[in-house]
Amino acid sequence: MKKDLLSVNDLSKKEILDVISLAEKVKKDPRKYYLKLKNKVLLDIFEKPSLRTRLSFEVAMYQLGGHTIYYDLSGSPLGKGKESIEDTARVVSRYVDVIMARLYSQDDLLKLAKHSSIPVISGLTDYEHPCQILGDLLTIKEKLKKLNNIKIAYFGDAKNNVTHSLIFACSKLGIKLSIACPKEMQPLSSVLGNSKNVEVTQEVSKAIKNANIVYTDSWMSYQIPKSQHVKRVKILMKYQVNSSLMEKAPKSLFMHCLPAMRGEEVTSGVIDSKRSIVFDQAHNRLFIQKAILLKLVK
Repeated sequence: MKKDLLSVNDLSKKEILDVISLAEKVKKDPRKYYLKLKNKVLLDIFEKPSLRTRLSFEVAMYQLGGHTIYYDLSGSPLGKGKESIEDTARVVSRYVDVIMARLYSQDDLLKLAKHSSIPVISGLTDYEHPCQILGDLLTIKEKLKKLNNIKIAYFGDAKNNVTHSLIFACSKLGIKLSIACPKEMQPLSSVLGNSKNVEVTQEVSKAIKNANIVYTDSWMSYQIPKSQHVKRVKILMKYQVNSSLMEKAPKSLFMHCLPAMRGEEVTSGVIDSKRSIVFDQAHNRLFIQKAILLKLVK
């Protein structure tokens, strides 16, 4: 892997499979890796709130023998006209060994990485969520025993970070991805431009056909004003993952990156069903974070 993990699109097929393979090994025999990052320090920079990303990285670093510092930007001079990202990157690089940053802007993340002499990992931006999708691929491989000759069907708001990373990953691995979403909520054209094995449709029945995995995400991402909630729910209800939709692909499994708004993008009947693997999915964030840290921190 390169110095940083900023986008799934920066990874080759081999690099994606290698990090998943390492995560499998870490999960199978965690004691073997207990002190691999002894005395190393991870700085977690948070501009957006988090549960799974924060906990999985902190626990991962602790179980690898290292330490984590949590840094909330709400109390920081960074971004308030008092200190530049460039200067922050240069200073932080002299204190710690790796940075995980969960920011609003991909441009800010790229700037942080450019001026850091240590690895920078994307914990999420408005553009991508690479660690989430790598963990998802680990989960899919566990459940289906393969990452080839499968189809993922995604439903809902597709102009978001999870969908973008999913598109990049599926294109790299040759996974068929069918996205059902409103026209005004399609993925960015820059993401779709060079994608392979990816189709975008407004037809739910077309997307669900022969799907192995059914995936959805919140209709109200962090950057969306609450004032749009009623309007968006009305537009997106057609794409809700419910029991009727799941019946159209009776052997499929359900995934969601969480947090989920039950009754909106997914019903409780689906998320709590035996076909739901969302909590295994969340658990695997821990092992993929360990693998990413082990790959990047020397």
